[in-house]
Amino acid sequence: MSLQDQPIVNKVANSGLEQIDLETLRPKGERVLLDIKDQLFQGMILREKDFRDFVKATDWTQYQDKHVAITCSEDAIVPTWAFMLLTTRLNPFARTIVFGDLEELETVIFRKALAHFDYKQFEDKMVVIKGCSDKAVPTSAYVELSHRLVPYAKGIMYGEPCSTVPIYKKPRKK
Repeated sequence: MSLQDQPIVNKVANSGLEQIDLETLRPKGERVLLDIKDQLFQGMILREKDFRDFVKATDWTQYQDKHVAITCSEDAIVPTWAFMLLTTRLNPFARTIVFGDLEELETVIFRKALAHFDYKQFEDKMVVIKGCSDKAVPTSAYVELSHRLVPYAKGIMYGEPCSTVPIYKKPRKK
């Protein structure tokens, strides 16, 4: 039998490795940063009347089904109630609301998704957490996934099935 006649064997598929691609767990929906810096008087302080006028005039439906991070990117005096007020207006429309930047938003979104993930399906299995993705996956999601997998997985690796970095191996029982 020549080399050409031999069937191609997918060793990765036959290895018994289970792969998790965090990008597939990435919740859908647009991410939006609502920065109130433009509502500051002289770029330094929030005036209640002006801010309440802004809140009243804003069409909050533009945030329908979006993931929203609210913040003030200026080093300014912004009372906590201002962010609370924004939250109450966003609440009927936004899918997610966090105080912070877009990175914090992504962390919270993934944390929620990973809280509902079925880890038991990886009981005593070798797991590869896929390392490359088209859309950004925060490092915090990899940390959270690893933390939650340890009680179940026989082993955890990072990367692609053909080239992995070992992360964890369950100790043998004595």
